[in-house]
Amino acid sequence: MASLKLSKVNKVYPSGETGLYDINLEAKDKEFLVIVGADGSGKSSLLRVVAGLEDATSGTVFIDDKDVTEVEPKNRDIAMVFQSSTLYPSLNVFDNMAFGLRMRKAPEALVKERVKVVANILGLNDILYRKPKALTAAAKQRVAIGRAIAREPKLYLFDEPLSGLDDKLKGDMLNVVINLQARLEGTFVYATKNVPEALTIGTRLVVLKDGFIQQIDTPANLYDYPANTYVAFYIGSPTINFIKKVKIAEDAGKYFAVFADYKVELPENVVNRFEKISEYAGTDKTVILGIRPEDAEVNADGIFSGTVDKVEDEEGIYAEVDLTPDVTINAQSKESVQKGAKVNVAVDLTKLYIFDAESRLTLLKKDAGYNKTEYADADFVPLAHDEQLRIHESLKPNKKRKKK
Repeated sequence: MASLKLSKVNKVYPSGETGLYDINLEAKDKEFLVIVGADGSGKSSLLRVVAGLEDATSGTVFIDDKDVTEVEPKNRDIAMVFQSSTLYPSLNVFDNMAFGLRMRKAPEALVKERVKVVANILGLNDILYRKPKALTAAAKQRVAIGRAIAREPKLYLFDEPLSGLDDKLKGDMLNVVINLQARLEGTFVYATKNVPEALTIGTRLVVLKDGFIQQIDTPANLYDYPANTYVAFYIGSPTINFIKKVKIAEDAGKYFAVFADYKVELPENVVNRFEKISEYAGTDKTVILGIRPEDAEVNADGIFSGTVDKVEDEEGIYAEVDLTPDVTINAQSKESVQKGAKVNVAVDLTKLYIFDAESRLTLLKKDAGYNKTEYADADFVPLAHDEQLRIHESLKPNKKRKKK
C-alpha cells in the first residue's frame, strides 16, 4: 500500500475562490484517515488534488515519499469512490468491476481472479451478471467500491460515498467499508460531513473549515482537547454549550469565572491547565466557557438555576435551561421535565473548556489524559479565528464592478 503526505498545499480556483489553504498532513501506510467538515469546507477539493483530478495551485503531494504533484491521475495508482459513483449502464456488475483492469490490459485470468475475490469480499456473487438498473442503491455503491479496489491500487480515496443512502443502508455500508479496510490493509482517506460516521471509522480525523485545517487528531483527543471553539462545537452530539463574555477573577488565591450574577470557582485541574491565567485574572480580557450537555445535569443541588425553555427526548432527555436572558445551557435530565419549570443545573466543572474570546483558541494545555500520536501534526495549532477570517476575506475574488 502507500503513505500520503501533503506539504503546504493551496488550491485557488479560476474564479478566485480559495478551496484549500496551507494544507499540511500525512497518512501512514494502512491508516484510516478521515477528512471531516461541513459543505464547502474543502473536503472534495483535498481528495481531488490528491487524486490529480485538480491541480494544486501550490504545494507538493507525496505518495510513498514520491513527489506526484505533476503526475497524471492515471499514473498515481489511486482508486476514488465518489458520492454518486456512476456505473456503466450497458455493462453488468462483473464487467463494471473488471473495467479498470481491462483498460490496463491485465490478463483475463487475472481479471477473473481479482473480480471473484472482490465479489466475495463485498457479497456481490449473486448479482454479478445483473445490469446497474436492476440494482439497489446500496448494491450500486458496493459495485462502485468493487470497481475501485479490484485493481489493488496503492491508495483509496472516498468522497462522501454513503451520503445518498438512508440510515439503515448507511450503517450496513459503513460496516462494509470498515471491514474492507481491515481485510485489504489499505491506506484509506475518507471524506464525510457526518461526524458520527467519522468518529466511528477514523483512526485520526482532519477537521476542515473554509479550506483551513482546524485540528488533526484522534476522535478521543478531538472531543477532550479541542484546539478551538469550532472543533469543540463540531465534534460531539448534542453540541457543546458556550457561555460568552466571561471574566476571570482572583480572590484569596482562588480563581473564578464570572458572568451575569454567577461567580463560579474554577477547579484545581482547570487552573493548573490554564497557563496564562494571570493575563486574564482581574483584566477586561474575556473568555468563552464550554460545557458539554453530557457534563451538565438538571439536579436540585446544581449551582446554576433557570427556566426550562425546551425539552428533547432523543437518546435520553435533554432540557434547554435559560440561566439568564443571554445564557442558555443544554443539560441532560434523569427525569422528565416540563417547559417553564424552574430547575437547577449541576455541572462537572473539572471537564470545563475555556477559550479566548477573540482568537477562539483553547487556553487549556494538554494534560496526562491526552494520548499524543506519533504524527507531527499532533502539535499543530490552528490560526486564530480573526486571522482565518482576514485571510479568507483577502483571498476572496473581487466582485465589484469597475467604474466606467
